[in-house]
Amino acid sequence: MSASYPRPYAVDHPHQHALEGHALDARPGAVLLARSPFYPGGGGQLADRGTLTWNGIVRDVVGFEHSLDGLWHLIAGDMAPAGLIHLQIATSFRQLMCEQHTVAHLVNSAVYRLFDGALLTGVRMTDGTEFSVDFDLTKLSPEQLRAVEDAVNAAIADDRPVRAFDMNYDDAQAKDGLFRAKSVAPPRQPNGLIRIVDIDGLDQQACGGTHLASTGQARRIRILKVDNKGRQNRRFRIGLTD
Repeated sequence: MSASYPRPYAVDHPHQHALEGHALDARPGAVLLARSPFYPGGGGQLADRGTLTWNGIVRDVVGFEHSLDGLWHLIAGDMAPAGLIHLQIATSFRQLMCEQHTVAHLVNSAVYRLFDGALLTGVRMTDGTEFSVDFDLTKLSPEQLRAVEDAVNAAIADDRPVRAFDMNYDDAQAKDGLFRAKSVAPPRQPNGLIRIVDIDGLDQQACGGTHLASTGQARRIRILKVDNKGRQNRRFRIGLTD
């Protein structure tokens, strides 16, 4: 049975891009911190980029390790951080991840509604203006693709608030539509709860990533292409427009 780790601080504070704190533990090339503005990645979302600074020394964060006590930050080089540590994420990259993740929810919502509950099979966010979302679908018509694109852009234009709340994991599983992935789902938290992301009046689903504060902060999208990735898997290639 896999360990159930506390969820990252960044999930509940996506707009906090810097923090200071003392190490809980350290070793060459790594430091354990109780709180961190860094999102360590997961669910198709890329890990945050940024730096740690202590005693005038600055090092890039190159990876993460989960722990029941907190999050280990792996840094370039073999120094062991000590004293007061300043953590700073790359703000523009976090904004891009929040935008792509929020748009992915909008695409998911439109596909789920227009294709009789079609489930998500994968998300691949990137460091550019294009990313992909996969669904358990067999075929699509040009008219159906336009309907998905129009629904997403309408939700962006509506500027709907995006919020999150916790609910009992078993209650969430019993409610239709909160778990949208075909084979994976956000894990049960140590307290028996699951985080639900709510796009006001439009969509609710279990999710452990970071998001925009409202849909209007996202750019309009175009569905650039749909690839066949198996007999019953279609990859939507999404482009964020200027």
